[in-house]
Amino acid sequence: MADPKYPSLFQVNTRAYLSELGAGLGRAATLDDVTDTRLDAWARSGFDYIWFLGVWQTGPAGQRVSASNPEWLDEYRRILPDFSASDVCGSCFAVQDYRVHDDFGGDCAMVRLRRRLKDRGLKLILDFVPNHTAPDHAWVSEHPDYYVWGDEEQLAAQPQNYCRGEGGQIFAYGRDPYFDGWPDTLQLNYGSRALQDAMLGELRRTSSLCDGLRCDMAMLVLPEVFEKTWGIRANPFWPRATETIRRERPGFLFMAEVYWDLEWTLQQQGFDYAYDKRLYDRLSERHARPVREHLMAGLDYQDGLARFLENHDEPRAAATFPWEVHRAAAIITFLTPGLRFFHMGQFEGKKVRIPVHLRRGPTEAPVQETGQFYEELLDCLQDPIYRDGDWQLLDCHPAWDGNWTSDAFVSFGWTGERDSRRLVAVNYSDHPSQCYLSMPWSDLPGAVWRLQDRMGTASYDRDGGDLASRGLYLDLPAWSYHVFEMRRS
Repeated sequence: MADPKYPSLFQVNTRAYLSELGAGLGRAATLDDVTDTRLDAWARSGFDYIWFLGVWQTGPAGQRVSASNPEWLDEYRRILPDFSASDVCGSCFAVQDYRVHDDFGGDCAMVRLRRRLKDRGLKLILDFVPNHTAPDHAWVSEHPDYYVWGDEEQLAAQPQNYCRGEGGQIFAYGRDPYFDGWPDTLQLNYGSRALQDAMLGELRRTSSLCDGLRCDMAMLVLPEVFEKTWGIRANPFWPRATETIRRERPGFLFMAEVYWDLEWTLQQQGFDYAYDKRLYDRLSERHARPVREHLMAGLDYQDGLARFLENHDEPRAAATFPWEVHRAAAIITFLTPGLRFFHMGQFEGKKVRIPVHLRRGPTEAPVQETGQFYEELLDCLQDPIYRDGDWQLLDCHPAWDGNWTSDAFVSFGWTGERDSRRLVAVNYSDHPSQCYLSMPWSDLPGAVWRLQDRMGTASYDRDGGDLASRGLYLDLPAWSYHVFEMRRS
């Protein structure tokens, strides 16, 4: 079966998930303990990809930093009332070696898990961290030239960005150009062809274990960004890397964590999907027009965006959006084109983001209302029209002269096979709003059309001629929506 045009992904926090499993088993859990029942549930929910976050081997150097950073320790104690030092495992992005962590069962356990996922039509996504490694990565002693070096003056002036290695060399911490360094990492030097060759080798290695990679902070190794950060010229890495891996593994998926309006750049360099942080930010600001304007972009761009309401970096959706706003934002996010990206704990309404330095999060009771909403939404998303149909943004016009509230709507239509049609309309505002929604189909006259809400109970019959001439009249309370299936009555 061909992959859908608009797939869905579920992100698992591997450490936290295995910690939960282990608590129930009374022993440490590995990837082999992920039950068939759980895999079946993910398949039934309609996911195409399962991303297991942070599976690679980490080491004691990163763990020591994670356990001694005062700011991070304050966060751990806020999150875990019963926090202890044993909860700190070190950041999963301070990679010591690209082999599956010993605690998780190693590469063999991952091979078995991937096989079980494949049996259910699920594909496996893992991480790749291109910008930096852990301080105790083998390359630090074997190939110190793979890293960005500093000097005594830089170390004295910027101790937050540089450190002295065991051999006396001064290394730069991994960082982006706008923040201080990450003190549990060392910065790789993409000005070195030898380093780029070595990283391509690591990509080959990791790609043998999975069906796709989510590339952490992928824009940091773009030549223009790397030179801005470090003053070192570098050749492009991603076009060569993505082309090489796909030549060896056709259909392999690349997803970029990317910011600073560099999404299109990464798409052009071989990434299937790039994070759509702009949509998330605009939804967080709770104004419809910027959201609508964002959705005016061409589908050659939008089809390659990964759309989310939370992930391991962002605050929980339940903590960011009041419940009525949360639902409206989810309808927009997950019923527009692109990759639909969901996160462990999102369906239960969890509010606490788990730092990547910790092996567990706090106990939070699931919110039944949130679970029910997402169950209905995931069921809706399994409709073939939302996975392979054609999408278009729709215009909303004032319901009467002087009524400005039509500007509060975000509306779009879907067209699929066998005359299937869907209409989605969201009043993304804190006040009641009215509009006439323009129809995207020219063959409406001469029939009565039944509009059945698949995310609610509303059902209407409307004359096709009236729909074609004036549009569909809508009068929605604040943060309300319709997800209409549209059929000839």
